Amino acid sequence: MGRIWRGLTLGLKSLLLHKLRSGLTVLGIVFGVAAVISMLAIAEGSSRDAQERIRALGATNIIIRSVKPSDEAQATGGRPARILNYGIKYDDYERILATVPTIRKALPIREIRKGIRRLQYTLDGLVVGTTQDYAEFNHLEMERGRFLTAADNEKYQNYAVLASTTASTLFPYEDPVGQTVRLGSDYYTVIGVTKERASTAGVGGSLAAKDYNKDVYIPLNTCKVRFGERIINNRSGSMEAEETQLSQITLQVASIDLVQPTVPLIVAAYDKYHPKKDVEKTVPYDLLLEAQRTARQFSIILGTIAAISLLVGGIGIMNIMLATVTERTREIGIRRALGAKRKDITQQFLIETVVLSGVGGVLGVIIGIAIPQIIVYFIPDQKAFVTGSSVLLSFGISVAIGILFGLYPARRAAMMDPIEALRHE
Repeated sequence: MGRIWRGLTLGLKSLLLHKLRSGLTVLGIVFGVAAVISMLAIAEGSSRDAQERIRALGATNIIIRSVKPSDEAQATGGRPARILNYGIKYDDYERILATVPTIRKALPIREIRKGIRRLQYTLDGLVVGTTQDYAEFNHLEMERGRFLTAADNEKYQNYAVLASTTASTLFPYEDPVGQTVRLGSDYYTVIGVTKERASTAGVGGSLAAKDYNKDVYIPLNTCKVRFGERIINNRSGSMEAEETQLSQITLQVASIDLVQPTVPLIVAAYDKYHPKKDVEKTVPYDLLLEAQRTARQFSIILGTIAAISLLVGGIGIMNIMLATVTERTREIGIRRALGAKRKDITQQFLIETVVLSGVGGVLGVIIGIAIPQIIVYFIPDQKAFVTGSSVLLSFGISVAIGILFGLYPARRAAMMDPIEALRHE
């Protein structure tokens, strides 16, 4: 230990004799380590953000949605259909429940874009006809009052639960619970208000973004009776009619292991009844696996790019140490003449390269941790997460590069002939 300490002290003195050169050499390692950590942090943050959005859909859920088909698919006898009839039917819902035994829970949903009114206040929101399980499936919490119950649905109650933005817009100064709101031509008694919930971003092309804060929830049976299945829209002097029974069905199985076996059974239950391909499925578990695979590939690409910076820093260390060996040839000859062994010379130069790469690694870690925080501060939508493994990996690689690229100059110094070294001017 005493020999290593003396070697470390001597190495530091030698490096400090050329502060600028040593500092510039260290910068190569600093930037390389910082690049590796910050790039992997951004990749990890983006990956976790995407995976959290997918997990919010439920890893054990299978989502079936109505999709508006193309005009060609709806055309009858070469003419566009007067009434656009598409999507999931109640028969599909009953057939799926009857033929797929692995389904634990099912959530039918009917969504209708409507103006929600109360006195002079109006909000263009989404009327969601659903059942008591909607809050659990979509992680909604109540701010006041209660959510819908099975009895509300069975009794066709004119009850409504308002989302946070809907409630604050229609009732800016009052408690909404017990008040009434108008949906279409009917009035509904407000029985509860949900807490504000962060909007979900769209997941690739599989599922659109969803804003839960401008909704109003009513019993599905009430929705079926009050609004019917046919929606008529007047636009630019023309009339468009659409007929849809259910907008979405979310099916839940008991465990992740049952997701893959259940999907083909569900598809078989509805697919042959929808030749126009007006129904599509989304499997969050498949999306999650794909997001994880993409994240790994993205991290490998970014890590490789950043590792090149470390490699360049290592080449810089080798270049400087070779120049140092040439400058200190006479010193090496004197040390050998005084009895220093080759391993002592090798150790001396290796200590210097490890000091350079170690100092660069420590500074690089500090800067690499700070850069993602700065990026997140100025770009709040960007996510970044520094992992301990990326810090240890980057620092370890920086030290390894110091040893690897310092080994050749150290061996070259140790192999010098003492007599020739002493003659060097």
